[in-house]
Amino acid sequence: MFYRRKILLSLLQLFDNELEKIRLQKLLFLFTRRQVKREYDFIPYKYGCYSYSANADLIALTSKGLLEETSNSFILRVQSDYLKALNEEDSITLQDIKATFGTLSYNSLMKYTYTRYPYWAINSTVAGSILSTSEMETVYQSKPKSHEIILFTIGYEGISLEEYLNRLIINNIKVLVDVRNNPLSMKYGFSKNQLKRFCESIGIQYVHFPEVGIQAEKRQELNTQTDYDNLFACYKATTLLMTQIVQKAIFDLLTIHQRIALTCFEADINRCHRKHLAEAIFHLPGFNYEVKHI
Repeated sequence: MFYRRKILLSLLQLFDNELEKIRLQKLLFLFTRRQVKREYDFIPYKYGCYSYSANADLIALTSKGLLEETSNSFILRVQSDYLKALNEEDSITLQDIKATFGTLSYNSLMKYTYTRYPYWAINSTVAGSILSTSEMETVYQSKPKSHEIILFTIGYEGISLEEYLNRLIINNIKVLVDVRNNPLSMKYGFSKNQLKRFCESIGIQYVHFPEVGIQAEKRQELNTQTDYDNLFACYKATTLLMTQIVQKAIFDLLTIHQRIALTCFEADINRCHRKHLAEAIFHLPGFNYEVKHI
């Protein structure tokens, strides 16, 4: 079993085998704030901090019969001392989370997370009903406000879904432009339908232009930067010359929405075709904006 899932089971064990879904997310968030290497990342969602990855693990544990899911909560169904499976530091931290926050009311716990970590409250639909005017102002000040026109690019290699989405949020991205030829991924959250759903849940439009991607069969045996450079030389001489209409469509999206991001897999921009696509758009007539890799 993945170590991170043992943390979920231990948390439920400590709280008498049942936690409301939103309360569980808040407690897990507070726990991860104390970890050096965090098992879960979170995004600002409609009830504050939320981890899609943790929820996926909870559903997986439910499918294995370890948990039961109701409309409002998760219930631990298999009795075992899961705390013993954690390292000492995490076990102590979880028990301290229980001691510190175990008696807080639902609203008190939510208010604590909103006031202590205002960024994660920026999309909350209930913050206004539990926070004071000054506290809401702090939340408002945490909202990204940049509006200058920038063409961003981003890769998801090596980062969690939540960290990826946070980069989009922090940079105030309005449209995510998927430029993969085949938008499927073994990594949770990054196949087309999942990524579209997750982006739209935080107010980011998702569009896909497979025409400007590189076919999988052309991406074999890429071991050195020279291999990549040769691939991209071919890409520029063929695909980029044949997809100028698509490039203009992406430029139009930028003009309308001001902040859009091209996305593919690779973290290293020098090993991804999105760099060369961005450069081609940069050289279109009328393009006078910044290109930024995040």
